[in-house]
Amino acid sequence: MAGYAQGTAEGGAPVPQEAKLLTVSQALDIVKGALKGIRLTIVGEVSEVSAKRSYKAVYFTIKDRDSSLKCLMWNDLYRASGMELEIGQKVEVSGFFSLYAARGTMNFDVRRLSFAGEGRLRMEVARLARKLEAEGLTDPARKRPLPEYPSVIGLVTSPHSDAVHDILRTLRRRWPLARVVLAGVPVEGAGAPAAMIEGLRCVAESDAEFVLLGRGGGSYESMMPFNDEGLARAIAACPIPVVTGIGHEPDNFIADIVADVRLSTPTMAAAGVVPDQAEVAEALATRGKALHGRMLRALERKSSEVKRLSDRPVLRDATQLFAQEAMGVDHLAGRLERALPAGLEKRRDTVAQLRGRMARVAAIGFQRERSLVDRHRARLTVGLSGATDRFRRDMGLRAARLNDLSPLAVLGRGYAIARSESGDVVKSVSSVSSGDRLQVQVSDGFIDAKVGGSRLVSTETVALDD
Repeated sequence: MAGYAQGTAEGGAPVPQEAKLLTVSQALDIVKGALKGIRLTIVGEVSEVSAKRSYKAVYFTIKDRDSSLKCLMWNDLYRASGMELEIGQKVEVSGFFSLYAARGTMNFDVRRLSFAGEGRLRMEVARLARKLEAEGLTDPARKRPLPEYPSVIGLVTSPHSDAVHDILRTLRRRWPLARVVLAGVPVEGAGAPAAMIEGLRCVAESDAEFVLLGRGGGSYESMMPFNDEGLARAIAACPIPVVTGIGHEPDNFIADIVADVRLSTPTMAAAGVVPDQAEVAEALATRGKALHGRMLRALERKSSEVKRLSDRPVLRDATQLFAQEAMGVDHLAGRLERALPAGLEKRRDTVAQLRGRMARVAAIGFQRERSLVDRHRARLTVGLSGATDRFRRDMGLRAARLNDLSPLAVLGRGYAIARSESGDVVKSVSSVSSGDRLQVQVSDGFIDAKVGGSRLVSTETVALDD
């Protein structure tokens, strides 16, 4: 028997049964059509999730303190949202109610899905973290080590917070040798990221060996400056290592994943970047004792070795060091003394024999060479006598000719040669002046003369005064 339902008129007035009787399917279709026209945005906490691969949709339940609502989202829309639903997440869903007529159950058909409140912020932070990871800014290989014993430490934090006092107190207690360069900046609010970036720059330009970026805990929304992309890139580009100590133990921010060292709280960050002076003093004392002990043992070993060496006979009597060699030298010297006389006598006989042979050979050779020289001398004498007669006649002719041309022969005939004081021959009266001294050469000597005067004549000489 088919089921029927009694409808009501608008305003709640009952509808006559015989005029408005509906089947279950008809009633559900009416309700389904009416619900589709109602678009809602609902916020709730995920309490159940069913996302099997064989399903065409993802089924989940959201709830608040008093109620729960079953939802479905078709796979294509779910994948497009980029979200991964987990129990406990606070989400914001937009869509409409729908009825599954076969079972008469109602679901909320989700068309848009996003995190709500803090969840949305966490989703944005997660997306930024993936972006920076893809760029390599979170790669552990680019993390830089901190100096083991720092002398100058940079600090970027709020100057009015409890965190700055905790950090300074910890640094002073553990490692008072270090000097702190503080850049006081706001760490909350819209301008906090830019202020922290400027603080990092100022500290990096000082002589700080690394910089500690810290802040105490707070709500997730108030900590959002440490999830700023610009701050993250400034940390990655900082020329000195950056250490973060932000919030509480479970908190993790973008600044933490790009920093060189991440420590959970400001106090732990201060304790983690410097050694403990008490531990260093204890370690130095321990190493000093160990070094002292090793030095004593080394000295004892060397002393024993020196004593052992000093007890050796060779060091007590230096002659033992080369005794064997000295005996060898004596033995060889004896053999040499015995061998030299016999050898010299033998060599002397050999030399006498060679000298006799050389004398005989030299006498024969000398006689032969003397005969050869005599023959050559005779031939040379004959040849030279003819040559010298010819040269002698020619020389006589040349000597007679030379005598004819000699100025001495001219002087012998009564002529004279006048020379100036410089030795030049006087060839003209124009080359002398009155008072000049002259030397006159005649056939048998020289006459010193003085020029009294001169005159030019054609065929006569110039008269000279003595």
